[in-house]
Amino acid sequence: MNAGALRSCGSLTNVLEFACTMGNIILEVPQFLQHLTNGAQSFNVKGATVGECLENFVEQFPLARKLLFNKDSRLFGHIDIYVNGVSTFPEESVRPVSDGDIITMLYLVNGG
Repeated sequence: MNAGALRSCGSLTNVLEFACTMGNIILEVPQFLQHLTNGAQSFNVKGATVGECLENFVEQFPLARKLLFNKDSRLFGHIDIYVNGVSTFPEESVRPVSDGDIITMLYLVNGG
């Protein structure tokens, strides 16, 4: 957030509201979820952290929740999250994001 935006907010509450409503964060949707998004490969999401952005995504596509999160609302271990090409492991949900970031979800496959 730039200094001008901070000055225009006026209070900490306004600053937090501004940060949480930024919408130029792109979430790239992996192929295994695209059947839920009518084939769309990316979406603008809102949030100050990766976790908030993922929550914003599943609010838009509720069926995605069971494919991304376990019953304790933790990201499944076979889902890897990157922000601007850098892994967010092991603290995916609290990793801060900002305007212009690209979040990529990868479905990890193993076996022989």
